[in-house]
Amino acid sequence: MCEANAYLVADGEETLVMKSVDYVTPEGDGLKLVNIFGEQKFLRAEIQSLSLVDHKVFLKSLEG
Repeated sequence: MCEANAYLVADGEETLVMKSVDYVTPEGDGLKLVNIFGEQKFLRAEIQSLSLVDHKVFLKSLEG
């Protein structure tokens, strides 16, 4: 399996926002995340970095 977990990074802290992410798609002023179960989330965020070996997507909030 090659899914990743998505984390929101703020002040050096990582907060898990979704497990088993299959798709990250730019949509409007943010990102749509879809996991392997079909669950969806929209975040006003941008990709900060990817750790492909660790299967992690790090996101930076665009909120204030």
